[in-house]
Amino acid sequence: MSDAESITPLLERIAAALDRLAAPAMATPDFTAADAFVWQPDGFGLEPVHEVNRVPLSLLRGIDRTSVILLDNTRRFAAGLPANNALLWGARGMGKSSLVKAAHAESQAAAGGKLKLIEIHREDISTLPRCLAYLKAAPYRFIVFCDDLSFDHDDTSYKSLKAVLEGGIEGRPKNVIFYATSNRRHLMPRDMIENERSTAINPAEATEEKVSLSDRFGLWLGFHNASQDDYLAMVRSYVSHLALPIDSAELERDALEWAMTRGSRSGRVAWQYVQDLAGRLGKPADVS
Repeated sequence: MSDAESITPLLERIAAALDRLAAPAMATPDFTAADAFVWQPDGFGLEPVHEVNRVPLSLLRGIDRTSVILLDNTRRFAAGLPANNALLWGARGMGKSSLVKAAHAESQAAAGGKLKLIEIHREDISTLPRCLAYLKAAPYRFIVFCDDLSFDHDDTSYKSLKAVLEGGIEGRPKNVIFYATSNRRHLMPRDMIENERSTAINPAEATEEKVSLSDRFGLWLGFHNASQDDYLAMVRSYVSHLALPIDSAELERDALEWAMTRGSRSGRVAWQYVQDLAGRLGKPADVS
């Protein structure tokens, strides 16, 4: 047996092993399947979401100004006009992700079905360039959305996002815009910023790379804790929409007591109260 013949079986086994290790090829997305998709980087590609969990824009209260700004930005993008990446930051439960999904729904009809919402999970941000490769050649416009985005001390995946937003040779495709929500304005812990400033030779330069990520977002939309009046307006909006039969004075007392037991007032707390109220009244609580 020649040397070539003896080594052939070994090469075939190596090739087979490499094939097993290789990531499975992803199918070309069918963007007609749904208006929203979730990015699944481990071989599944873009998974269609046929029913998006969202609240109509008309039911969102206490965020009127930010709603107008984000909706206007989204409509411009859907129409093929210049628009900015947006960072929605601030208090928990005040409707940041609800506003993104509602703005998409409001703009989708005017865009003739050409505006798609793509959700990417925080832990998959490093695969964002792969995701965009599926989007840039498609005849649609895409809002890529990451909910609760933030980066911890040793996390370097923010570099993928930073390059996509505006840096790098290729940058962000013209048919893609990026929306993110976060509890942190600078997407990183305050103690991380302060620690790097205190230990660096040049404190300003030490934190600029990470802090400048926020600067890649042309829109910074702040969300603040709800006042009592805003909280009650949220409750009344849901109750009116669901046509729940309850006296106004009783509703106010009951809703305020609920917020007191939760230790906070927000849109999320308002919705949780209304769900509880609807259950007690034997009524459905579907706002879609």
